[in-house]
Amino acid sequence: MKVLVVGSGAREHAIVRSLRLDPSVDEVVAAPGNPGIAELARCEPLLGGVADADGVVAVATGLGADLVVIGPEAPLVAGVADAVRAAGIACFGPSAQAARLEGSKAFAKDVMSAAEVPTGLAHVCTSVEAVEEALDALGAPHVVKDDGLAAGKGVVVTDDRAEALEHARACLAKPHGAVVVEEYLSGPEVSVFCLCDGTTVVPLSPAQDFKRVGDGDAGPNTGGMGAYSPLDWAPEGLVDEVVSRVAQPVVDEMRRRGTPFAGVLYVGLALTPRGPRVIEFNARFGDPETQVVLARLRTPLGGLLLAAATGRLEDLPDLRWSTDHAVTVVVAAENYPGPPRTGDPVTGTEDVVAAPDAYVLHAGTARDADGRLVSAGGRVLSVVASGGSLAQARRRAYAVVAGIRLPGSHHRTDIALRAERGEVTA
Repeated sequence: MKVLVVGSGAREHAIVRSLRLDPSVDEVVAAPGNPGIAELARCEPLLGGVADADGVVAVATGLGADLVVIGPEAPLVAGVADAVRAAGIACFGPSAQAARLEGSKAFAKDVMSAAEVPTGLAHVCTSVEAVEEALDALGAPHVVKDDGLAAGKGVVVTDDRAEALEHARACLAKPHGAVVVEEYLSGPEVSVFCLCDGTTVVPLSPAQDFKRVGDGDAGPNTGGMGAYSPLDWAPEGLVDEVVSRVAQPVVDEMRRRGTPFAGVLYVGLALTPRGPRVIEFNARFGDPETQVVLARLRTPLGGLLLAAATGRLEDLPDLRWSTDHAVTVVVAAENYPGPPRTGDPVTGTEDVVAAPDAYVLHAGTARDADGRLVSAGGRVLSVVASGGSLAQARRRAYAVVAGIRLPGSHHRTDIALRAERGEVTA
């Protein structure tokens, strides 16, 4: 099987790495890829970007791809998966209509309501006056979400009403701007990826990620600064409950609407005192949770994604998982999550080859005119490590981070620390 992976981040690097370990996959090509991916697979340019449907179809056709895997959300919302399937090529990723579960928070709330999915109260607002009324009705902490795509940074959670209004005004100023003001959901957060083929749902192992930029969950939201899996503290039966009360009802509702969902339904949950409540849906693998989930998956990934793309998930045996723990720590560029400084040299990654049970995934890197590895984005690298215990996985990950040199870079030092100490409960 020949597989084309669309995207250029650490998520796509993790997918390519896992596909290379699948004996049924003969060749993996990435478009556009990154310098780290280029060490594992051929990279093809996409001059029109990842949302250029014609460009993606051209690369897939030229490769003779049997499967296209779309990593980021933007091409899914833009309908790239539709174009790939129209060209007669199996595609792992939902249609543009189905991807609205991520592309519009308001649409997702409507689907959850119809499917009777447990979630927080919400008000969809298209004016500042409506936002003010919603903030007063729901009270603090205030949760204000951009209705559209925002690269994981469209949410503000704050006790400061003025800050919440400022974020809402910025969202409303966009073309067709709208915001969703939600009830704050307390409790630890969990990410559960569910593979879907339009009918059947197969859950992956849960993970927990860290959105805030600083230790102790300080500072603004980011695209994610680290993650770990499994969650030893999670309630027994949690995954089964997510499938029965959330994922399967949503997949059934989407099929009823004539827009079947095939791909990854990312379920972001808060484990509240009232039970699990959905915070958000994504229509693709999450980053950085993918890095730790795939590090533990032992079922070959290529066959799994092809089954989801072709409606054959129910034919698969139970998934196999490593008993190891996995941790990933993101190394970010100076000023991230603001406009990052780029073009700085990145060194030390070449030394990780000898590190036990650890590796580096590239997220925002490039080669300069002299062929040197340099930073090219906000989240630059994702260090992944495994171990027989969470403590061992953390030690290995941070040992690698300590050897990476990137001027001005920063990272969180407490990824999975509270879980290691047994301080996370649900």
